[in-house]
Amino acid sequence: MTVRLRDVASVIRSKNAGPFELTLDVLLKDDATFEMLRKADVINAKSIAKLYRIPESDVIGIVYFPNARAIKATIVRPCASGALQERDVYGAQQHGPLVNFTFELEE
Repeated sequence: MTVRLRDVASVIRSKNAGPFELTLDVLLKDDATFEMLRKADVINAKSIAKLYRIPESDVIGIVYFPNARAIKATIVRPCASGALQERDVYGAQQHGPLVNFTFELEE
């Protein structure tokens, strides 16, 4: 079964995690979906690296928070927040690739 992340998430967002890192947050609509994604491990360092076209080593961590039905991925920022070439100083516009993320789950 093909699943679009935007169809099972209530919130998909990005934000600064300091001047050199970005955090990507996904809050799922229900406990069952959270558990299904956690067990399937579809949001992992490899999938985040592919989505963001970065080396897997730039994915600092993936954390699952069951009480919030949330998945948090932290990545290295392409450039420091506030640097001359930076176009999103707050990191709030970096969630786009996650919105269109699709993956396969067993039925």
